[in-house]
Amino acid sequence: MNTSQPNALAHASSAYLRSAMNQPTHWHEWSPEALALAKKEDKPILLDIGAVWCHWCHVMDRESYESEEIAAILNTHFVAIKVDRDERPDVDARYQAAVAGITGQSGWPLTVFLTPEGKPFYGGSYFPSRDASGHPAFQRVLLAIAQAFREKRDELEASSQSLMNALADAEGLRESAANFSPRIVEQLAQAALLSSDRENGGFGNAPKFFHSPAIDLLIDWYASTGKAQVGKVITTTLEKMARGGVYDQLAGGFHRYSVDNRWRVPHFEKMSYDNSELLKNYVHGWQATGNPFFAEVARDILRWFREWLSDRDRGGYYGSQDADVGLDDDGDFFTWTLAEASAALSPEELAVAAAHYDIRKHGEMQHRPERNVLWVRDSVEQIAASQNRTLEATAELLASAKKKLYSARLQRPMPFIDRTLYTGWNALCISAVLQAARVLGENEEQEFALRSLDRLLSEAWQPARGLLHVTAYAEGGLSQRPAGLLDDYAFTVLACLDAYEATSTLRYLKSAEEITARMIAGFYDETSGGFFDLDITLPDEPIGALGARRKPFQDSATPAGNSAAAIALLRLHAFNGDARLHQRAEDTLKAFAGIAGQFGIAAGTYGLASTWMARAHTQVIVIGEGSDADTLYAEALAPFALNKVVLRVKNPVSPQAELPPALADTIAAAAGTTEGRAVALLCSDFACQPPIYNSNELRVALRNTIYGGRLVA
Repeated sequence: MNTSQPNALAHASSAYLRSAMNQPTHWHEWSPEALALAKKEDKPILLDIGAVWCHWCHVMDRESYESEEIAAILNTHFVAIKVDRDERPDVDARYQAAVAGITGQSGWPLTVFLTPEGKPFYGGSYFPSRDASGHPAFQRVLLAIAQAFREKRDELEASSQSLMNALADAEGLRESAANFSPRIVEQLAQAALLSSDRENGGFGNAPKFFHSPAIDLLIDWYASTGKAQVGKVITTTLEKMARGGVYDQLAGGFHRYSVDNRWRVPHFEKMSYDNSELLKNYVHGWQATGNPFFAEVARDILRWFREWLSDRDRGGYYGSQDADVGLDDDGDFFTWTLAEASAALSPEELAVAAAHYDIRKHGEMQHRPERNVLWVRDSVEQIAASQNRTLEATAELLASAKKKLYSARLQRPMPFIDRTLYTGWNALCISAVLQAARVLGENEEQEFALRSLDRLLSEAWQPARGLLHVTAYAEGGLSQRPAGLLDDYAFTVLACLDAYEATSTLRYLKSAEEITARMIAGFYDETSGGFFDLDITLPDEPIGALGARRKPFQDSATPAGNSAAAIALLRLHAFNGDARLHQRAEDTLKAFAGIAGQFGIAAGTYGLASTWMARAHTQVIVIGEGSDADTLYAEALAPFALNKVVLRVKNPVSPQAELPPALADTIAAAAGTTEGRAVALLCSDFACQPPIYNSNELRVALRNTIYGGRLVA
């Protein structure tokens, strides 16, 4: 491979793009200049979209884009553009939809052929370097596309325009508006229940993804109805996932998904956004069921964030942890042979660990059958009984074995961590950690999450410019950061609201209001309701498929932007009473009401937003300091309900000073009678009940307000 002259990706900020800068392919970044070059040279565009954590993206890089022979074809007949899907999810979403329209499926790497104007006419995912399993070699595909572009240009142009028209229709979700009905909450919860795997937990068949919003929807439905069947689905799902190989039994944190029904064998990359939403699931599961195992898993996810995916010096949560160290490796860092475990452990420790983690001579990995994925097969109680040990001795041996295995694993070459701070993902992590820290009493993690939010607001937000999609790259590149997307805005508003609830610091509420105003001005559709994914006020003309407007509705790897924006509007309205926010949230839900019921678990966040819309918001304001106030605060935090907000105000003389005017006015009459004592004020829909001084009274009042008098756990 010729490495003497790096291509244009040498100047990229993305670690994924820079990894290809020495390839002989003359790569360009996605830009107006790259498309202008294609028009000038009248060449089709080869668009490659991948990610730093994507195994098959690196395989295709090595097999094809590092090949001098294939690079020569590309450099002669195409303009080659490479995109980091984490850095440009707006580009990825549109071309994924286009390829799905062509082939019926998509994924990464995404390989798309475009006209010089950026319109797609053919594509696929991974193309092998040689003919294999009915798939033509990439070299043959390239030559055929180049020939078709020369000889059948009119047909390709017509096909690309037709595809662009279909893309605009699909992404715009036209003809989907209807009146909003609260019944959609139960409809979506029932759909999640029907698609659940009652034996193994989760939803549907392999490959299994987590669908965290749908899990939260079921948790809230269980908390509000007490249906035993729903509680069983929640418990089975949370337990099976956390005891499976999809969960890292040594370091904590979840891998991206499971390739099998039983959560045994994962795709080993770990994403910040999966773990942020799962952290919320386990905290909410703990609140709703009282199962201490869920709290234990939540603390373990916090440990993984702390040890692996956070900038402890400056604040912020990194994007992802790769699955592999090299291309011939498939999760070897995370898996074990029996010989490796034997070398790390004493015979007694091995006996316990092998039974607990199912470590055998033949493991679960197909490419290397001697390698074992660690998953929980036998409990400590089962092992103690079968090996004739006491529970205490068994637990001590297992704890020692786990510590030694983790220590031995840390001596291996480690998978790459993408230390980019993506604004939206960072905000998701901040929200999740703040929610978990309050419930679990993890004060240090709360402080770090607040420091992370302060960094996000300082580096990614300016009122005149708006939000940026990237808060910080691992290696500079600040001047090249793309503009923020709807997800970035909605998730950041939610993080600011979580910070305000955790601290009663009004500057976080003010930031939420400012960013919301910018989100409405830049993304909201005043004609039809709902939010576009791109800022329609930006001066730059959209290029390629970015001209197709999208209103993201379905949950994907992250919660859907429109539903998250609706939740942000409703939560902010509950604090400041601005009726325009409530109306825009309702209009956003109306924009998708005609189709929401068709999407089942893919509309989980829409169900959560609908829950906020359907119920009056409930606020508990605990006023005062000392042990009595601490007890009231803990009692207020304990039960789970989506629409419950808990604030701690430490100034008993003038509590209104830490509250927004609308809420301060609401509590003014009641707070005036407290006489400086620790008190809880329970308010709903801008009206407060009489002051509550006793935690038992608060428990009953909360139960009556949020559960209609029924005690769940």
